[in-house]
Amino acid sequence: MFRTGLLLACASLALAQPVSIRVDATQKTGPLKPVWAFFGHDEPNYTYMKNGRKLLSELAAANPVPVYVRVHSLLVTGDGEPALKWGSTNAYTEDAAGKPIYDWTLTDRIFDTYVERGMKPLVQIGFMPQALSSHPEPYRHHWKPGDNYNDIYTGWAYPPKDYTKWGELVYQWVRHCIAKYGQAEVDTWLWEVWNEPNIGYWKGTPEEFHKLYDYSADAVRRASPSARIGGADSTGPASATAATFLRGFLDHVTKGTNYVTGKIGSPLDFMSFHAKGSPKFIDGNVMMGIENQLRDLSKGFEIIASYPELKNKPIIIGESDPEGCAACASRYYPQNAYRNGLMYASYTAAVMPRHLDLAAKYGVNLLGAVTWAFEFEDQPYFDGFRDLATNGIDKSVLSVFKMLGMMTGDRLVIDNPAASSLDSMVAGGVKQTPDIHAMASADAHSVAVLVSNYHDSGKTGPSSPVELTVAGLPAGRVRMHHYRVDETHSNAFEAWKKMGSPAQPDAAQYAALESAGQLQSLESPRWISSPAKVTFDLPRHGVSLLVFTW
Repeated sequence: MFRTGLLLACASLALAQPVSIRVDATQKTGPLKPVWAFFGHDEPNYTYMKNGRKLLSELAAANPVPVYVRVHSLLVTGDGEPALKWGSTNAYTEDAAGKPIYDWTLTDRIFDTYVERGMKPLVQIGFMPQALSSHPEPYRHHWKPGDNYNDIYTGWAYPPKDYTKWGELVYQWVRHCIAKYGQAEVDTWLWEVWNEPNIGYWKGTPEEFHKLYDYSADAVRRASPSARIGGADSTGPASATAATFLRGFLDHVTKGTNYVTGKIGSPLDFMSFHAKGSPKFIDGNVMMGIENQLRDLSKGFEIIASYPELKNKPIIIGESDPEGCAACASRYYPQNAYRNGLMYASYTAAVMPRHLDLAAKYGVNLLGAVTWAFEFEDQPYFDGFRDLATNGIDKSVLSVFKMLGMMTGDRLVIDNPAASSLDSMVAGGVKQTPDIHAMASADAHSVAVLVSNYHDSGKTGPSSPVELTVAGLPAGRVRMHHYRVDETHSNAFEAWKKMGSPAQPDAAQYAALESAGQLQSLESPRWISSPAKVTFDLPRHGVSLLVFTW
């Protein structure tokens, strides 16, 4: 009995030992790239709907740099009615004689929504208009969660029956954008060709995709020689077949014969591929697969670094997420049950700095990582979609992006033995000891430290006592603001459950949920002496941002 009690007491003391994190504001590693200021989603028509505009305004306000947004289906034929994994703009049709008819009404409406907020389109050139598709029927799908995912790949996924007409469509689109928004504005945009052309999104061969890319890039550059064009936005290269596709594309643009000019090589201003995790549902519990996402990043960076002529070109992770289907609601796919609560928040806080770490490891130029999550208009509250907000109510993960947006200036060196090593995470994720990770930044008048308590398992775990020391601050006092995401802070989902999970919150409930979803402080701002020493408990899957200003 005495031995058992002693062991329990020792275990309690072990849990109470603080994690020691030390930051030195004078030890800088270089500019902190805001790679997280990139977002995207499947359904373009949600962009200008009520809650879409609300969310975009928040994303724009949360970042000191312009936010880039990427959406599918910008050239799909249809009436603009949104549906899950579907959208349309009717940008291209033909008359009875086969003469092109261009209508930019809905593409303008989408881009207007961005530009009004100081955001930038990461313009995805796709998908195939019905009149140009080499296999136009069936065209419109009616997929819903629970259906076979392959049902989405219809006539819009096929190569054009006429590449010259396709190129002219792209040319006219770019020229229209310049006429409407101005050359200087459009020069800040990014143009990329298609989406995941190595799977069902492209019903042609790799060679036909290379041809599509060449015609698209030629059209963009003819319309604007200063425009930036890239690709191929293929799936995660940790897969051998995806790696082969990516290498084939890079070989084509560097030393292949251009299908338009007949010369060697194709325009390429940036490269893009996707990186996805792979959660599983085991014994009633979600187990995340962060290692899968990191392996995609690692392999993609390794491949690009092997091309000396490409190594310094910008890279955009066109979709970078815990798994692959934003519209696959967790009530149909239980492995996605991480989405409403804190796991998505702590996962994001843990994985985003590792994007930067892996880019540094391979010496490549990472420009951005697109979080493929937005909002789903007129769907049930907290229905388990991979979104940043539900019916205008912010989820906890959005508060983490607001935290990241507050980190500016240079990245700082951190002494933090409790963080999982990059190699161990790529090898096996975070399955044993939790990853108590920290990332820090400094500008002329502030230091910000982001601390997360991440574990791949959704099971409850103990809080971690954290002892944070920040050296190198100005002498005297600095003001500390401590922001928090946990069960009781910045957490509308928990507030909604405590209300009884109302299907239709009344006005007072909605206002309370709206408030609960905003980024909240753990304590009132206070003055502390320099060097700063702060202790706090960080719950499992909690995230803290401490900002020191002077």
